[in-house]
Formats: sequence, C-alpha cells, structure tokens
Amino acid sequence: MFRAIVLTKSDDEKIPQARLQTLEDSALPVTEGPDVLVKVDYSTLNYKDGLAMTGRSPVVRKYPMVPGIDFAGKVLESADPLFKPGDEVILNGWGVGESHWGGLAEKARVKADWLIHKPQGITSRQAMAIGTAGYTAMLCIQALERHGLSPNQGEVLVTGAAGGVGSVAVAVLANKGFKVVASTGRLSEESYLKNLGAQSVIDRAEL
Repeated sequence: MFRAIVLTKSDDEKIPQARLQTLEDSALPVTEGPDVLVKVDYSTLNYKDGLAMTGRSPVVRKYPMVPGIDFAGKVLESADPLFKPGDEVILNGWGVGESHWGGLAEKARVKADWLIHKPQGITSRQAMAIGTAGYTAMLCIQALERHGLSPNQGEVLVTGAAGGVGSVAVAVLANKGFKVVASTGRLSEESYLKNLGAQSVIDRAEL
C-alpha cells in the first residue's frame, strides 16, 4: 500500500478535487513495455503541478491523476535489466503528472525508458532541489552554447528571471561568466536576483 495525492474531477466540476488517499499497489497504472516500480523519496512542487491541482489550465489529460512531474527514489521492482532493486533513479517529464500518475506519491510505476540512474555525487534530495526547473534551465543554456553563445558576446537576457527556471538560469549563466540582465514582473525581487549573479534587473514591461 502507499499514499498519494489523487486528483479527481467529474464532468460537472470545473475544479478538480485533491485528496490524500491510501491505495493498493494494484491501483498503479500499467505501462506499455518494461516498467519499473519506484519508492519515491522526493518530488518537487512545480508550476505545472499547481495548474493541475487548481484546474486553472487543462494540464491533466485524464482522471483520476496523481500530480508531480518529477521524482527521485529507489527501485523496488524492475522488468527491465537496466534497473535492479535498490538502484537510485530520477524522472523528469514524459507526461508524468499529466497523462500518467506522477511523483506526489510514495510509489510510482513508470516505463523504464523514462528513468535515469541518479548521478554519483548528489543525493536524491539534492536532485529534486534542482528539480525540473533546474533541469530545464540547464537544457536551455546548453542549447545556447551549442549555437555559439559565449560570455564575450555581451549581455544575456533572462526573462521570467524570478521564477524557478529563470532563477536557476541567472545563477548558472552568471557562474559561467555571462553578464546577465534579469527581466521580471516582480521588481521587489531585485536584490534576490542580484545575489544570484544578475548584473542588472529590468521590468518586463520594458521589453
């Protein structure tokens, strides 16, 4: 058995109902292809999870749904030889928390292809402190660098800088030597953004 936050919504309801429930393992959705049962140690509460739980955007594709678009934990069972019980794993994305039950639960059953082994040198808690926001920010920065962006080319603008993805992007870019201009709709966060490494902060209305 395991506990999970479960979202339900009837046809005549506009806002989904979120309840903490205790469920049998058999309630976990079955996936196509080799799957892995994971004991979830940590997950993060992302903006998309907030949208799912409040119903403010049609994030969830079907109900009932367990939100949580990422998690880190340990393998309990595996139908794929790449993973064995006790392995520490991480999942980001893949429609989890939208079309497949996600990480805001004590257990998750997912396709083996969706998992990666946790890198050495960080804990599961640290991995989820970075979370999907940090993962997304780093993917964006790597894409910019692949297209030739370098610190000697001038300033780099980060929009939504006070948010999850934006704040990580500001910190990483500054650490890499870029001159970061942080754009935000919350100028009250100016000192926070400058502490992350932004050289200047502008109101998004200026863009």
